[in-house]
Amino acid sequence: MATQKKDGLLGSNTHYSVNEEAKRYTLKDNGFMETKNGSFQYERTLSIHAVDKKAPKLKIVISKDLSELKLSAVTANGLKKIDLYKSDQLSDERTFAENILKSLVEGKVLTVVD
Repeated sequence: MATQKKDGLLGSNTHYSVNEEAKRYTLKDNGFMETKNGSFQYERTLSIHAVDKKAPKLKIVISKDLSELKLSAVTANGLKKIDLYKSDQLSDERTFAENILKSLVEGKVLTVVD
């Protein structure tokens, strides 16, 4: 997954970058897992039911040097990107993803950029 300085969900006008105050422990405190190559990955099912096998997932990858990120909503199996903004059928999942991103902004992990 190639990272970029700023990224946003498919179909969204809001873009994010890694907060310059973010540290390794900040990411770990907010649910990120460190991968073997040193980058940080966050993955959450976009459903109030944690065992929902059909719900899409929010995936965030932050580079090892904390300068770039990749942000996407994917199918339950993680193989295909989906547009949460395309139809109202995914409105609950879209709201769930927006709330997660809002909490990461408040936790100084991400910053909203133009």
